Amino acid sequence: MIVCACLYLLGGSSRGRRQRRGEDVVHPLKVSLEDLYIGRSKKLSLSRNVICSKCDGKGSKSGASMKCSGCQGSGMKVSIRQLGPGMIQQMQHPCNECKGTGESISDKDRCPQCKGEKVVPEKKVLEVIVEKGMQNNQKITFPGEADEAVFTGDIVFVLQQKEHPRFKRKGDDLFVEHTLSLTEALCGFQFVITHLDGRQLLIKSLPGEVVKPDSFKAVNDEGMPLYRKPFLKGKLYIHFTEMRRKQQQAQREAYDEDDDEMPGGAQRVQCAQQ
Repeated sequence: MIVCACLYLLGGSSRGRRQRRGEDVVHPLKVSLEDLYIGRSKKLSLSRNVICSKCDGKGSKSGASMKCSGCQGSGMKVSIRQLGPGMIQQMQHPCNECKGTGESISDKDRCPQCKGEKVVPEKKVLEVIVEKGMQNNQKITFPGEADEAVFTGDIVFVLQQKEHPRFKRKGDDLFVEHTLSLTEALCGFQFVITHLDGRQLLIKSLPGEVVKPDSFKAVNDEGMPLYRKPFLKGKLYIHFTEMRRKQQQAQREAYDEDDDEMPGGAQRVQCAQQ
C-alpha cells in the first residue's frame, strides 16, 4: 500500500501557535467618473467586531474554560481524503467546534454580553476621501480598523469606476466620440462639450481644415487631473466618427431633392468662409 506524504496546511498546537495579525476587510466602493475628476468625500457606516469589554475577550465570567473535546485542545482537526487506489491525503483545518481556539466554555460560565464569542459588534462611521485623479481599482486603506485582534487588520476600500455614458478614460486621458455630418467634415464645425465638472468647452475646426473619418483631435489640459498633482491634467481626445449609413442615405436623398429644385448647373453645397 502506497501512502502519500501528509500535507499540513495549518499546523502546530494552540500552545505553539503565534498570535497572528487579524485579517483585512475589503469593501468595493462604486464611484463615478465625475467623482474621480472632481474629488469627493463619502461617509460610510460599517460594522466590526471588537473585544468584549465585560469579559476582556475571555468569553466567560470568570475566565474559566475547558479543553475542547472536538480537537483535544489543539484547535485543529485532521481530515483524510482518498486520492486513488492505495493513496490518501491528510489535511489539517481549524476545529469547527471551538473555531480554532482549542477551548470550550460551558453555558453557565459564558459571558452574558458576548455569549462566549469574546467579541461584540460595533458600528463605526468612516469618511472615505476620493481624491482627484484616483484610478479604477485603487485602494484606500484605514489601518487598524478591521475586526479587533491582538494585531488588528485594516479596512480597505477598492474603487470601482462606473461606466460613463459619454466619456472614456485611459490613464490620465479622456476620450469622447462626436459624429460629424459630411458638410461639417468638409466645411468646418463648431459644437459644445459639457465636461465632467459642468464646464462648457467650445470645440471648433481650424480655417480650411478637413476632418477625416476616424480621426482624433487633442485638447491639452482637459483630461483627468493627475493623482496628488491636480493642477496637472492629461489630454481630452475627441474621436470623430462617420455618420451612419442610414443618416448618409437620408442626407443624399435630401440633396437630390434640392437638385430637382435647382436650375441646371447650380452649385449644391458651398462651404462658408472662415
